[in-house]
Amino acid sequence: MGKRIVLTGGGTAGHVTPNIALLPSLREDGYKVFYIGSYSGIERSLVTQQNVPYYGISSGKLRRYFDWQNFTDPFRVVHGFFQAKKLLRKLRPDVIFSKGGFVSVPVVRAAASLHIPTIIHESDMTPGLANRLAIPAATKVCCSFPETMKYLPSDKAVLTGSPIRRELLQGNRQDALKFLGWEDSMKPVLLVIGGSQGSAVINRALRQDLDILLNDVRIIHLCGKGNLDDSLNSKEGYVQLEYVSDELKDLFALCDFVLSRAGANSICELLALRKPNLLVPLSAASSRGDQILNADSYQKQGYSLVLKEELLTPASLLHSLKELYDNKDKYIAAMSTSSQSSAIDMIMDLIRSCS
Repeated sequence: MGKRIVLTGGGTAGHVTPNIALLPSLREDGYKVFYIGSYSGIERSLVTQQNVPYYGISSGKLRRYFDWQNFTDPFRVVHGFFQAKKLLRKLRPDVIFSKGGFVSVPVVRAAASLHIPTIIHESDMTPGLANRLAIPAATKVCCSFPETMKYLPSDKAVLTGSPIRRELLQGNRQDALKFLGWEDSMKPVLLVIGGSQGSAVINRALRQDLDILLNDVRIIHLCGKGNLDDSLNSKEGYVQLEYVSDELKDLFALCDFVLSRAGANSICELLALRKPNLLVPLSAASSRGDQILNADSYQKQGYSLVLKEELLTPASLLHSLKELYDNKDKYIAAMSTSSQSSAIDMIMDLIRSCS
C-alpha cells in the first residue's frame, strides 16, 4: 500500500490553491490523497474538481464583529475535532499537510492526538489565529517570508516560499484571446484580481476610471462572485468575470501588468510570473493587517508598487497604474533577481521525511 496524505485548509481560495499546487508532485510520488474541509466552503468545489476524495467536517470562524455564532462556533470546532479524529482513524494517513483556515484547527489537533505528523504552511508575514492554534501540534511549520521566521518555534520553522501551481507558468496568450473573444492588439492588458470574493472598493474605483483607462489599455476584471455589473457589458476592451480557474494561467500569459489585493499566495504567483503589479492591501480596519505587511515587504524588495486602500480613489488609482506601467521594466528586473526557492520541492522533501 502506498503512502497516504490528508490535505486540509479552507475558507478562502488562498487556503486551498497551495494544496492544489502540491497535487501533481504528490501523485508522481505515489501518494493517495484525501482532503478534509468544511461542509460548504469554497474548498469543496475547488478540491472535488481535482478528483480528490473530499470529507466535510464542522468548523467555526473568528469574526471581528458581534455575531451570535461567536457563542456557538467553539462547540462546532469541538464537534469538528471528534469528526476529524474519526476520519483520520478511517483514512490512516502517514502525514497531514495543512494550509490554515479555521477548518484546519480540529484536523491538526486530531492528528496530534493520534500521533500523525503534521506540516503547516503559513503564507502571511505573521501567523493567523488558526495557525497559531495549530502550531503547538505541528511537526514543521513552513513560511513564505524571511520576516515570519521570528514568529515561529525555531525547531519547527522552515522558509520554503509558497507553492505555485505548475500550470500557471504554462499559460498561452492565444488561448486567452480566444477565451475573451478578443482580437490581438498592441494595447497593453491590465489584469485586475480582487481576491476570490472580490473587492468592492477596487471594483468601484476601477469602474469609475473605465472610460479613461480603456483609451490606452484593455482590462480583464476578476470582480468576485455576485459583483458583475451588466451595464458595462458593452464596453469594448473590458471583460468582467466572477472567477476563473483553468483559464487563469492564460490570462496571466496575456496580461502586461496586474492590479491586485496583497494576499500572500497571489503575490507569490505574481513574483514567480514576473508580472509588474500594483497592490491594494486589505485595510487594517477590515483585517488583521497581514496584507499590509505582505505588500510592504514586496515594495521594499522592489517587486510591487503599493496603494493603500485608505488612499484609493479613482484619481489615485489612475496615477498609480500609470506610474506602474511607465516603470514596468524596473519591477521586472527586480523580480528577476529574486532567489525564491522552489517551494514545492522543499515541501515535498518535508512530506517525505515525515511520512
